[in-house]
Amino acid sequence: MDNETIITRIKKPKWLRVKLPTGENYKKVRSLVDEHKLHTICESGSCPNMGECWGEGTATFMILGNICTRSCGFCAVKTGKPEEVDVYEPGRVANSVKIMGVKHAVITSVDRDDLKDGGAEIWAQTVRAIRKQSPKTTMETLIPDFAGKWENLQVIIDVAPEIVSHNLETVRRLTKQVRIQAKYDRSLEVLFRLKKGGMRTKSGVMLGLGETPAEVLETMHDLVAVGVDILTLGQYLQPTFKHLPVFEFITPEQFDFYKEEGLKMGFRYVESGPLVRSSYHAEKHLF
Repeated sequence: MDNETIITRIKKPKWLRVKLPTGENYKKVRSLVDEHKLHTICESGSCPNMGECWGEGTATFMILGNICTRSCGFCAVKTGKPEEVDVYEPGRVANSVKIMGVKHAVITSVDRDDLKDGGAEIWAQTVRAIRKQSPKTTMETLIPDFAGKWENLQVIIDVAPEIVSHNLETVRRLTKQVRIQAKYDRSLEVLFRLKKGGMRTKSGVMLGLGETPAEVLETMHDLVAVGVDILTLGQYLQPTFKHLPVFEFITPEQFDFYKEEGLKMGFRYVESGPLVRSSYHAEKHLF
């Protein structure tokens, strides 16, 4: 039996058990989503925090289709040739936000390296459409790196979402394996330029892919150095057997240690725990 087979069969620890969503606010949003056939990443990604986030009035939406031009080793989104850009999508997302009564909307997207602007204009239109229909709703945009085309990144800065997030995802050593077409330093440059542009910035890292504690701390220092305000640290979970295996399950105590260290380093907010995802407690990061 090889190492990979052993790794993929690691049993999930008890701290990764998820409680079923409950609460009146969750039930109300669940009913609206079903009635209007709305689409959220919370639901399609089977996020363990869906009940809690919906109960707090937060939801995550994905734009620019559901086919990605990249093939990251951790992500379950389909890779291939994307369909044509849907010019009506910004309006539909804004309508969903309004119907659901979302107080804080998190918007993410697939990578669209096939487009000259990387999808930046649809991003901007979506932010404007949400503001028009739901002027009291705040927003976090979880953006790609736009392949380092900084004029496209500027489009996001110009519409000034309340928070702009770009995930580093893993430590430097594992980047080529985990984020095949991405670059560690390019992502740091994205975050640096966002901060320079006056944005409140955020990034996330998955743990359990084989990184060492020293590498995690080094990554956190790199993020502080480019001015990142908010950090999320969560446990990587293998979507399918075709994806990277889980190397280890990080204990809640270790996540607590990283949170303490992150706050000492200077992050304004750190979410660190086995079930933490990029949008977890997103509404609290507005400070």
